[in-house]
Amino acid sequence: MAYAAPVGPFAAACSAGDTAMLVHVTGFKARTGILRVQSYGGDPDHYFDKGSYLKRIDIRVPQAGAAVDICVPVSAPGRYAVSVRHDLNGSGKTDRSDGGGMSGNPHVSLFDLMFKRKPSPDQVAVEVTHGVRVVPVTLNYLSGGSFGPVSES
Repeated sequence: MAYAAPVGPFAAACSAGDTAMLVHVTGFKARTGILRVQSYGGDPDHYFDKGSYLKRIDIRVPQAGAAVDICVPVSAPGRYAVSVRHDLNGSGKTDRSDGGGMSGNPHVSLFDLMFKRKPSPDQVAVEVTHGVRVVPVTLNYLSGGSFGPVSES
């Protein structure tokens, strides 16, 4: 699998081989808006809790390429998780056009989101050792009441 040059404020960390996650985001519905990547660590039961992220990176979605690779440094080897949100219209507010995904690419339903149910930490955990760990995330968008990847046609 080929990776694009890392983007974002910490791109140099991945290029230098520092302890980091290279979040490989695919499945874009459109090349517009803002991409938000958040990393989580510590107690796995609190992955994705509001305000509990370690790093938050917001970038404009690049206009070209099949994927976007964002470098997210971590302070030490350990167990982490990642969430990605595609604010399709760049409004800064969550709405029905937005897409999202998580490390491990767990299935998440509309009901899971409505009732604030999170996937199991085992589904989303990423073991990071020394060096760069690639973390694939496929974006999903609301379509007909359920979430799924954008179909390639």
